Amino acid sequence: MRTLRSLRVRLGLCAALAVPALGALPAFPAPSFFDPLPDGELADALIEAMTDEELLSQVFFIGYPDTEPSAFVKDWIRSSNLGGVKLFSWNVGDLTSLASSVRALQSLALGHRLGIPLLVAADQEGGGWVQNIREGCTVTPGNMAIAASGLPRDALDTGYYVGRELRVLGINMNFAPAVDVLRSAEAAVIGPRAFSSDPEQVGLLSLAFFRGQSRAGVICTAKHFPGHGAADEDSHGFLPQVETTLEELWETDLLPYRLLIAEDIPAIMGGHLAYPKIIGPDVPATLSDYMLVELLRNRLGFRGVLITDDFKMYGIHQGKMDMATVSRHALEAGNDMILLTRTRIYQERAWNLLIGLLKVDDGFRHRIVEAVRRVLLLKLHWLKRDFPLLPDVQAVAREIPSPEASEFSLNSSCRAVTVIAAEDLPLKPSEHDRILLVGQADHFFEAGRARLPRAAVYDFPFYPMEWSRAVDRQRLPRIAAEYDVVIFCLTSRNSLEVLSSLEDYPGHLYVISALAPVHVASVPWVRTVLAVYGLGRDSFRAGFGALLGDFEAEGRLPIRELISFTADEG
Repeated sequence: MRTLRSLRVRLGLCAALAVPALGALPAFPAPSFFDPLPDGELADALIEAMTDEELLSQVFFIGYPDTEPSAFVKDWIRSSNLGGVKLFSWNVGDLTSLASSVRALQSLALGHRLGIPLLVAADQEGGGWVQNIREGCTVTPGNMAIAASGLPRDALDTGYYVGRELRVLGINMNFAPAVDVLRSAEAAVIGPRAFSSDPEQVGLLSLAFFRGQSRAGVICTAKHFPGHGAADEDSHGFLPQVETTLEELWETDLLPYRLLIAEDIPAIMGGHLAYPKIIGPDVPATLSDYMLVELLRNRLGFRGVLITDDFKMYGIHQGKMDMATVSRHALEAGNDMILLTRTRIYQERAWNLLIGLLKVDDGFRHRIVEAVRRVLLLKLHWLKRDFPLLPDVQAVAREIPSPEASEFSLNSSCRAVTVIAAEDLPLKPSEHDRILLVGQADHFFEAGRARLPRAAVYDFPFYPMEWSRAVDRQRLPRIAAEYDVVIFCLTSRNSLEVLSSLEDYPGHLYVISALAPVHVASVPWVRTVLAVYGLGRDSFRAGFGALLGDFEAEGRLPIRELISFTADEG
């Protein structure tokens, strides 16, 4: 008997190597996702009707490598009703073709015998930094800019306008907002993606963003639980060690989650972060049943879907575990969906291990059923609404970007501009002044040349963000000496090092700080600094408008306690 069972499992794994195989179908008619039953009753009926392959497929959130969906992804949806697809910038040729791809994938899901729609997600945070679908869409000023304006209405409208454009494209889920509380100036990977260093303000603005996104019919995903804002390393390349106690965590990073969970946030994404004082130094929170079940589920009362951050990030596996093993541990720890966007071979290996477990391990099956029920309840609540599941491809060019969104983005960007130091404001250049724009951002130069068409440009590489080239530090002071005015765009440690080479510059130096303005504390000799917080076109248009005196900047610094140099703010 053991030999026969083992043979059956091995045969099942072999069949799954190509695409998840459709198992034996039940004899009775299958229920449909759109049957008019109460959500809980229909979710149970769908689970009862599922094959093992259909059941397991619902916990997979995967990506594909090109502008066109791969045959592998299409076959998976067609055969087993895949749970979700994550879109990245490399999936975007243009907006019309993207909508066409989403329509094709969703049509395959709806054509499956159970008709369970796909979750189609993107990271559309705003601010022009973490925004998967950028060209053609509105680039809002971003979270920290919203906090600088201090208006929850700006957060609500941002969520709505971002969500409305996503819905036109057929994207029904946004991995946003980032609700990390920026507690360390070294948390560069978060930076302006955080609203603020004030947990209460983060919670209030996150809730407003959630409300606006919901109004547009898009599922919000709060991230990165328990909180990435105190980590001094990037979980893409490390397992950050967050040295905080549970009591500290409760009053800071967890406060926004406490508020959002009380208001029924539908999804949360976990961060690959270690908490030595809570769960030990080597366990990422995404693999900790204490963090995910005891703390998030039992103590905070979260009832929605818990999704891992991407498994391509080093912080989840630390080079010690293969993707399949990580997938198993993540699901057993309490995650409901695994975000596995790397190449097909990793997705297949994870599939093969998990489908084998599902067929022989009753405890693992119970965990998967629990996860799938949450996924189905999420989909039933959010994807059976009046918003169309299939995008109208012909409407994309007509509706994106919307004039209302564009107008809002510029106005919100202007409300965000913050004066950190104001010795020489406003800039009133004469027709004889020689002006040099120095920076790394295309929109900075575009906005600067629009207002100062005779200005020259010194452009240096944006990456790596951690350090600069010696050639830029050496050349720039010689070049700048030829100019009366230098306007410098400060974004990162890289640009801080280059800016520092101008300490002895004798002319008029102006700094526009994009991203989080944490680096201005290192250059107290710069006497005119404006913060705009984003990399989008409107952020820089607003920054140059305030610099040249079009309006008086009234933004307030959302991370005051992280910056010792705050002379003359406002």
